[in-house]
This record gives sequence, C-alpha cells and structure tokens, in this order.
Amino acid sequence: MNQNVEYEENLYKILAQINNIDDQILSAIFEIFKKEKIQECEGLLTKNENHNQLEFQMDKLKEVKAYYNNIKQIKNVISQIKDHDFNKNNYNSEIYIEIKRKLILKISQEQKIIELLIFLVQLTAIDNQFVQCGSNSLHILIEMKVDLTKKCFENIKILNTSLIGANFARCNLSGSEFENVDISGVNLNETQLINCKWKNLRINELHKFDELSKSVCFSHDGAILATGSSDDSICLWDVKTGQQKFKLKGHTSYVESVCFSPDGSTLASGSDDKSIRLWDVKTGQKKFKLDGHYHTINQICFSPDGTTLASGSDDQSINLWDVKTRKKKSKIQDNINSVRTVCFSPDSFTLAFGSSDYFIRLWDVKTGQQKFKLDGHTRYVESVCFSPDGSTLASSSDDKSIRLWDVKTGQQKFQFDGHTSFVQSVCFSPDGTLLASGSKDKSICLWNVKTGQQDSNFLGHTCSVNSINFSPNGTILASSSDDKSIRLWDVKAGKQKPTFDGHTSAISSLCFSPNGTIIASGSDDKSIRLWDVKTGQQKCIFNDHTSTVWSVCFSPDGATLASGSRDKSICLWDVKTGQQKFKFDSHTSYVRSVCFSPDGTILASGSDDKSIRLWDIKTGQQKSKLDCHNYTINSVCFSPDGTTLAAGSVDNSVQLWDVNTETQKSKLIGHKHFVETVCFSPDGTTLASGSDDYSIFLWDVKNGQLKSQLNGHTSYVRSICFSPDGTTLASGSDDKTIRLWDIKTGQQKSKLDGHISNVRSVCYSPDGNTLASGSWDNSIRLWDVQKMKSKVKSSEDLLAQQKIPFQGNSFSKNVNSHIPILLISKQTIFQAQGALILDGQFLNYQGIDLRILFKQRGSSIWESQIEFQQKQN
Repeated sequence: MNQNVEYEENLYKILAQINNIDDQILSAIFEIFKKEKIQECEGLLTKNENHNQLEFQMDKLKEVKAYYNNIKQIKNVISQIKDHDFNKNNYNSEIYIEIKRKLILKISQEQKIIELLIFLVQLTAIDNQFVQCGSNSLHILIEMKVDLTKKCFENIKILNTSLIGANFARCNLSGSEFENVDISGVNLNETQLINCKWKNLRINELHKFDELSKSVCFSHDGAILATGSSDDSICLWDVKTGQQKFKLKGHTSYVESVCFSPDGSTLASGSDDKSIRLWDVKTGQKKFKLDGHYHTINQICFSPDGTTLASGSDDQSINLWDVKTRKKKSKIQDNINSVRTVCFSPDSFTLAFGSSDYFIRLWDVKTGQQKFKLDGHTRYVESVCFSPDGSTLASSSDDKSIRLWDVKTGQQKFQFDGHTSFVQSVCFSPDGTLLASGSKDKSICLWNVKTGQQDSNFLGHTCSVNSINFSPNGTILASSSDDKSIRLWDVKAGKQKPTFDGHTSAISSLCFSPNGTIIASGSDDKSIRLWDVKTGQQKCIFNDHTSTVWSVCFSPDGATLASGSRDKSICLWDVKTGQQKFKFDSHTSYVRSVCFSPDGTILASGSDDKSIRLWDIKTGQQKSKLDCHNYTINSVCFSPDGTTLAAGSVDNSVQLWDVNTETQKSKLIGHKHFVETVCFSPDGTTLASGSDDYSIFLWDVKNGQLKSQLNGHTSYVRSICFSPDGTTLASGSDDKTIRLWDIKTGQQKSKLDGHISNVRSVCYSPDGNTLASGSWDNSIRLWDVQKMKSKVKSSEDLLAQQKIPFQGNSFSKNVNSHIPILLISKQTIFQAQGALILDGQFLNYQGIDLRILFKQRGSSIWESQIEFQQKQN
C-alpha cells in the first residue's frame, strides 16, 4: 500500500472514532477540555472510580459514568493524534496534497469530525503540544469551506500553514499567535484582534499608497520606492513603514518616469515638461536639470555602470547623457517614431528601445550603430526589459501581447498571451525566473520565463496599471495605476495558487433560492453557478449558453432556475439534478431579463428584439408576445399578485402590462435616460425603477404617479431590490457602490463600499438579513444588512478591559454594521473592515508592519494605555 494512502487511512480511522460519541455529550466534553488544561483533564481521569471529582466538573450532566467513558475515548483519540504525523508535519506542503484531498473527501460531511478539528484548533490555546495538528486542522477546515464566522479562537497558536481565503468575520482572535502563516484573502471583518502576536506573515498585498503615479522604481537596497506623479512631483516612500520620506517638487508637468542610479545616491526623473532632473536621494534636493528634448520624455534609464543616462521622448529621439559631466554624449534619431521605452543591457553595451512604429531596436552604445530591428508587435511597443543575464529581451505592446527575444540572434523566442488590453509595463525578477506584466486590463501577471506559463496574478487595481518594478531581492513587486494608487505586492505569497471556485468574468445577475440557502449567479463567462450561502461552496455549474448570462431567476418553489442570455436563448434548469428542462429560442436578439410569475406557471422575458414574451412553464411553449414599440426591454418584473408585469425600456419609460389581457395598462414617464431595472415592493403598491440618469424613481402603482426620487449614485443604476419587509430598497450602480434607501423617508440609510468595479446585481435573501451583490470585478459579496445583534462587545467594554480611556468615538458606531460576511471570488482579496486592533504586532517575513494595510482596509487601531498617556503629556 502507498505510504500516502496509509497516512490518510490511518488518520481517518483515528478521527472517525469520534463518531461513536453522542452529539450533546461531545459538545459538553469539548467545553470541559477547553476550560481545563488538557493535562489536568488527563490527571482527572486517573483518579478513583467513584467519580466524585467528575460530578463537580460536570454538575449539569446526569449520566456521569457514560461521560467518564466518553472522556476516556476522547482522551485516547487526542493521544493518538498527538503521536501521529498530523501533529508533526505541515500538511500545507506539496507532499501532503493527495493525502489532504482524500481526507477531505471522506470527512467533508462528517460533522463530528469537523467539530473535533475545530476543537484541535482551540486546544492550541492551552497546550503547545498540539500546535501543529491545530494548525493543520485549521488549514483543512478552511480548505473544506467550513463556516468559521463568529467563533472564539482566543489565544490560539498557528504555525507554518496557509489560511488563504479563510472567513473569520466577527471572530475573536485576541491573544492569538501566528507565525509563518499566509493570510492572503482572509476575511477579518469586525474581528477582535487584541494583543495578537503575528509575525513572519505572508500576504499578497503589503501596502497601498494613495497617489496617481506614472512610474515606480525601487532604490538599490530596496528600502525606498520612488514614484512619479501626475501632480508634477516625485515621492520617496519608506518601503518598510509605508511613510513618505520626501516629496520632490520642481517639474512643471506630469512626471512620466523615475530611475535610481546604480549606487542609489541619485534619482533621475523625466517629465511632460520636456526636462530631466537629477535629485540627491539623501537630502531630497535637486542637483541638476538636463534640457535637450522638445517633447514629453516617456522614459529614462541609467546604464548599469552608472556612467550614462538614456532618455526616450515623443520628439522621436533618444538622448544619451554623461552622468558625470551632465552633458549630452550622443543622440539617436534615425527614422524612429515616438520613443515609448528605453532599457540598457546588464553590461551597459546595448540599448533597447521601443516606439510607436511597432518596432524594437537594439543599439550598440559604443559604436552608435543599430544591431537589430525586432519586428513582431502589431501596435505600439510600451515597455522593454532585459533579463538579468542579458540573453533575453522582454517587450510588451498595445497589441495585448508580451514577447521574449533572443538578444544574440534577434529572433523571437516566446509570446505570452493572456491580457485583455494594452500591456503597459514588463519587468524581470532579479533571478530572471519570473516576468511581471502590468496592463490596462487592471491586472498584473507573473509569468514563468522557462515554461511561458502564467504563475499567478495580482488583482486590486481598479484602473489601468501603468508601471511595475521588482525590489532588488525580488520579494516585492510595486505597481502604479490610474486608480490613483501605488501598491506593494508580496511575490512569494502571490505565487501561492489555491484553487478557489468562482466566475472568470463579470457577474451579471444574482438570485436567492426561496429558502435562502442557495444563490444563483449568471456571468459574462457564459456559466450559471449555484453557491451555498453559508460557506460559499460551489454546488453546481450549468454550462449551455454560448454568451453572457444576463439574468437568472428561481421559480417560487425553488425547483427550477431560468436563465436569459446574450445568445438569444432562455434555459430552464432542474435545480436538483442540474439538467436542462427546456430551452426557448424564439427571441431574435439578446435576452436581457427573465422573471417567474408568483404562482410559477409563467415566465416573462425581455429582449433586445423589442419584445416581451410569456412562456408556459408546464408545456415549455410560448403563450404570447407583447409588442414594445421598437424599444429594447432591459428588465421585467411581476407584481406580487401576478396580474401586472412591469418592463423597463431604453425609451426611458416603464411600461405596465395587464398579464390577463396582455395589453399595456400605462406608461410611466420621468426618467431622462434608459431604465435599466424595475422592482415591485412586496405589497405591490410601489414600483421602483433605476436608470442610466443615475436616479431611482418610486412610483404609485395604482395611479401611476411619481412618489419620490432617490438621488445619490454618480453613475448608472443597474439593479434594485426591495427588502422582504418593504422598508428598504437596495441599489447597485456603475459607481461601484451599493446603497440602502429608507422607503418611507426617501433618505439614504447606508452606502456599501468594497467592490472594485461596477455593481451589476443586488438581491435580498428571503429573511432580509443578507444582501448579495455581483460585480464586474468577477466577485459576489454577501453583506450582513440586519441590525447589529451579535454579542461582540462594544469598544467601550473592550477598552475598559484594557484600561484605556474612551474618547467617545465608539467602535460599534464607527464600524459600518453592513459588512461583507462572505466573498465568492477566484481571487484572494484581504478584508479587515471594522477589525479592532489593540497592541500586539502584525509583521510580515520582511519586517513590514501590516497594521498600515489593516488600517487601509478599514480596521480600527487603538493605542495602548502607555502610548495614550505619552501622547497626552
């Protein structure tokens, strides 16, 4: 038998012994073990047989002897686990992948074993002998997507593992100790983090600086990051602390490029003001100004030997400057177009540059002669970079491709395709094994140079990525973007590739099942997926549509799901089996919206073919076609009594149709642009409509009069949904926000931020406690929108425990109670909104203080009593 199989089967047999214990007894005994140190519990079991000691410990338990035997059994299980490989080695390592996979398949539905694993995690708080098995247990629980929210993990000790994608929302992690743990994509929303000791952490994003920058560059020692800004300045940032060291002013227009000299003493900057400036890094003072170009300077680059500075410009020339004398040594101007990028080879003998004529040229610096002209790109060449050994040149282009060239022969070696828009910047890692690329598609990719495969990617920017640069030790990647941010990414953590379920493109539509346990999503990736609302686990995927799925809707009994697509078809799916029941192909253009009647017998669909169609669910036949007078229908919705159908149209109106007579009852006019979405209130008296005019209208259904107008969004309103009690309306917009409106007053109650792209769909759960949102950022978020009912202590109580003066800005008031409690995404997105941090440390393996990142993500960081008093004195 394979050793891996032996390990897995042996571990399962040990864990499965717990299944013999009654549920209530198991929970009670776990509580006893947690309250008493494990050694004391073991000692208790060796005492005399009259159980008098046990009766005191278990005064609420009637069957003392039964509990005594069960405690012995649990003690035996724990003892076996303590001696097992599970408590000695890291199950996050590659050699345990198959063991872990098979184990998860066996235990994923065994609740008692899951309870045991949670107990082993909590056991680390009282006994250091179980730290490794507790760490492995937590890792496996996260891999299984077990619901860990709102749990007490106080004082736990976790070591050498991955917690990628863990959901600790509203947990108590105070006093916990983490070491060498990957926390990428962890949800720490409203988590208590008092006096934690987290060190040697790994996380894919380290810092975020708020600045619109065109260029980023690390100093030779990696301690400083220089950024060139659109406000005509240059900033120098301390990489470790995230603090700004200097802001250098002197340019009179955008700073397009920055570059450190090899010795780190000088920073060069090139600008839209046509000048180059040299700055003293130590003092922040300007040393010299170099003039010679008569148009924007796009990029500058020091030669590795530090003697020459190259500058490429829109004036169709490259100047080579003598760094020592600050004089122009030579000018390259030989039938070249606008020069977008320049880069020296590691030996300083060759200069590569790319231009708007789609060519890359390799230039002999010494002779001034062209060595090669590289032809392959079909649009502007935006960036070039030599590999550290000088044998390969990477280039990126507006043709969305990255190409690798053999410097010796001038031949193309590889082409990397994957970006969906212009590739603005490429950079080799210092060891030459990775190539990073930043694109206008908002993403950063890491490519394996040897295999040509994409190793990983970083998502977080909401606009075009302009520039990327590796730190000298290759552990950090800096990026700048048009979203006015500069981000630092942990390369090592970013290369971790957990397999998360999720859509690969924008989310277009969401719908809760009638019992609230499942949420369906339709996407631009042509698929429909069903998700477990509690854990985010993917339950099913429907693949039949050949284009974007724009609308999904559950039947009232939850047995059927309807989907409408850009492929002009409507599909009906059996939710239980995942099989397609019917496919309707009568529409002649995109199907924008589908909706079941309240009795489930009719499905309505709205289309770009300017019609609404009603379908008989039982027969699968079209019942009727409603002519909408040559205007696309974006949204359809039945009234609660099923007698009226509302339709939002691109003629800026809302149409109300009588379902029985199939005639138009009225037309509601008032919006100034397309009506994207319509929704009836639960009592049927009010109809809400959202429009491209950024507004939401509330209409009186009976008389067709406008009751109120809700203003606040700053872009198209794509989706609206009433809460089940009818008191609140949720809206999602292209402004990336979700807003909650008080129907009675017409006032905005809350604004939910978190998505990094357009919000295309919002949907309330049947109980009204949860709001789901789907976005063009490819993610689904579930928000807790109920009033705060949790037993998490207020900031006043927590601060009083720590003897810290309360200053009146309550944690419970500061923190938006509407937090994302679940994120469904293929990407790892770190969340810490409303987390309470007091004392302790949060350091990554490079010594970077991650509290800055926590604060940027919405955490509340409180001072210790000593720090508070020092600042007051």
